[in-house]
Amino acid sequence: MEEINANQDLSNNPVTKPVLAVSSPNRIRLAVSLFYFGQGIAFASWASRIPDLKHSLNLSDGALGSILLALPLGQLLTMPVSGRLVTKYGSKKILTITAPLYVLALSNLGLATAPWHLAVFLFLFGVIGNMCNIAVNTQGSEAEKLFGRPIMTSFHGAWSIAGFSGALVGLLMVNLHIIPYHHFWIIVVLIWINVLLNHKHLVPGKGSPNQSKTKLFTMPEGVLLQLGIIGFCSMATEGAMFDWSGVYFKDIVKAPSSLVILGYASFMVMMATGRFVGDKIIAKVGRKRTIQISGLIISTGMFLSVFFPFVVSATFGFMLVGIGVSSIVPTVYSVAGKNGKVAPGIAIAIVSSVSYFGFLMGPPLIGYISQLSSLRYSYGVIGCFGLLVSFLVTKISAVD
Repeated sequence: MEEINANQDLSNNPVTKPVLAVSSPNRIRLAVSLFYFGQGIAFASWASRIPDLKHSLNLSDGALGSILLALPLGQLLTMPVSGRLVTKYGSKKILTITAPLYVLALSNLGLATAPWHLAVFLFLFGVIGNMCNIAVNTQGSEAEKLFGRPIMTSFHGAWSIAGFSGALVGLLMVNLHIIPYHHFWIIVVLIWINVLLNHKHLVPGKGSPNQSKTKLFTMPEGVLLQLGIIGFCSMATEGAMFDWSGVYFKDIVKAPSSLVILGYASFMVMMATGRFVGDKIIAKVGRKRTIQISGLIISTGMFLSVFFPFVVSATFGFMLVGIGVSSIVPTVYSVAGKNGKVAPGIAIAIVSSVSYFGFLMGPPLIGYISQLSSLRYSYGVIGCFGLLVSFLVTKISAVD
């Protein structure tokens, strides 16, 4: 298998040649970070209101698990199209169009009055969200080339900070008895202002129409498939935390209603912290060692919350899980975006396609296992993915 050096100079590669920046690199970095932040706070706003929507629609754990399939299903089915669109028209144009639509789709979730309504709205949320995801990660990859050093993890740190902020805003909205629909529209206005002020400072890629003429569905090979499997395990864990942490704290930990959001918030703040220091850790110990340790931390945190389901211990366990997942997905996206054979948008789409199977399977798997036994056993199963991450990364030579 051909090895890929994640730090190699790709400036002469016609597939990944960096575009000339109109704004300064630091201004571009700020703009890209704010777009990551926008997507993060939109998703966190949805996650923070899942317990409320579950209650208002009178859903069982199994029913919620089935409905939650709709979001990653929409993401997954859009993967091949998203990569082609980003490659053909450029990530700047696609991100500028889809970012405002993403939060508009978020607002629709607050209109659900029946389970099938929520499923349809989640599917649309996933479709548009995937286009944003591929576009913003391609922007991150291109911005990283302008600096000549790892900064992708910090972009994902902005997403995580947004997740924590969104959790706090969600807690405030719950305590103020503001319904999800009105809550979501506050986020819509904020993100539209962000897009208006910062879209002109994104990396000005023009797209490459000829490079988008590939098969719509292709089987990923080699290092991209391997990276995708690592991402799969990490994103299954993230999906479990995003969609079920509030329910876990409410039903298993028996936390007071005012502290139900604590598990999600503790996970998000530690994931953000890990991502802002992740680039320095990777530079010091290497990508492979970082991911190996991250997998072990994930399992430790999950098992701690399973065996000791109390507010303090579960919160600490969720914090460990946040640290563990912090650097995995940014690392695999960074390596994929710097490969020398496939356009960054398509390469990231391939890795994301495999990774998002984790989002597709993780949350509903928890719901089904919980329906048969207990939510604690569900989290125990997810905890095994961390061990799998530590094992799998040792087999990938392209991760240094």
